Amino acid sequence: MRKAFFILMVLLSVFLATGCTDTEQQPDTTTITEPDTTTTAQSETSKLIVSTTTSLEDTGLLEEMEAAFEDKYPGVDVLVISGGTGIAIQYGERGDADILLTHDKSREEEFVNNGFGTNRTEIAYNYFWIVGPENDPAGINGLNATEAFTRIMEEGQNDSDQVKFASRGDDSGTHAREKKIWESTGVSYGEVNSSGEWYIESGRGMGETLLLSNEQNAYTLTDSGTFLAYTNEGRIQIVPIVTAGDELLNVYAAMPVNPEKHPNVNYEGAQNFVDFLVSSEGQEIIGNFGREQYGEPLFTPISEGLPS
Repeated sequence: MRKAFFILMVLLSVFLATGCTDTEQQPDTTTITEPDTTTTAQSETSKLIVSTTTSLEDTGLLEEMEAAFEDKYPGVDVLVISGGTGIAIQYGERGDADILLTHDKSREEEFVNNGFGTNRTEIAYNYFWIVGPENDPAGINGLNATEAFTRIMEEGQNDSDQVKFASRGDDSGTHAREKKIWESTGVSYGEVNSSGEWYIESGRGMGETLLLSNEQNAYTLTDSGTFLAYTNEGRIQIVPIVTAGDELLNVYAAMPVNPEKHPNVNYEGAQNFVDFLVSSEGQEIIGNFGREQYGEPLFTPISEGLPS
């Protein structure tokens, strides 16, 4: 009887021990199965590839717009490709970008008319400037853009040691405007490009071309925003000389890539970005950008209207 009682107590102890262990381990089992939030977040993120001209990137405006847009659309990761209008359009034609931000109206309209873009929406403007040595060796102060280019070419051909012009030479929007002004002088761009040592092609972006102009004591055509940014940083000493006139108006536009041409593009994200750029929030960012750092805004929002 005592032996039977002992066996019963042993069995009861084992049963209780097993039951307690299972009860204590149960909460641990539920905590192991937490969802992988990193994987979930990554799967919900879509990329928006923006191909743009160097001026929007070099000034820092696009970085600020990108941050504000990602705050508004937290599921979107904006990736920027900067290389000038010509390169931006090539990316769009190949479907390697979702949206273009450029500044060459004729090529932009051609891009849309050929079905590569769905629409062209103007977002901001500033001006091209003819900048150069403070002593203005060609004497272009007070002239319009066409007159200034004519004078620079004449004086450069007479004395290339004193008068030089540095061109981007990179098929950018700025380079396209430069060629257009040369054509307005009555001399073809090909003739200008082969007319002597006074004319220098950098084959680089705006910032690097400004540095080259500064080094060579040369004139160049630049967008005002990039020039002000580089001047503020103390990287150049050349100065603005010709800064006004219809020939120098510089308008920026956004173009979503057509999904009928390239079904892989993020068209919804691209159109959202366009809508954001022209929204009151986006236009306010554009209108205030640079005011505190440079003493004046680098761009004028399109909502204020183009100059008449």
